[in-house]
Amino acid sequence: QVPLVESGGGLVQAGGSLRLSCAASGRTFSSYGMGWFRQAPGKEREFVAAIRWSVGSTYYADSVKGRFTISGDGPRHAVYLQMNLLRPVSTAVYYCAADLQAYSVIEFTAGYDLWGQGAQVAVNS
Repeated sequence: QVPLVESGGGLVQAGGSLRLSCAASGRTFSSYGMGWFRQAPGKEREFVAAIRWSVGSTYYADSVKGRFTISGDGPRHAVYLQMNLLRPVSTAVYYCAADLQAYSVIEFTAGYDLWGQGAQVAVNS
């Protein structure tokens, strides 16, 4: 069973918006934070945004700052990604992830223990 489930992906025109959601699937856990990554065809999975529950801090890749907003609910193991002013280069499969061990590598996939199956986001020019 996939521990995290993403929803909200789809096809949008450049300049449009989408909101991704991620929630725990049938299990409970205690996380120090959650994050979003994306992977475009033929490319490595890359960091998009993260949130740390204890301090309420948010972190963003430079490429999405000012356009994407991460939010979430720690006790409910839910995280959201509001994506505005989408660009064709934003086309990718978006994955949410949970950090269960307080890693200090927020921008790297090694800093997360649980992953979702991914949600496809496609942006037309």
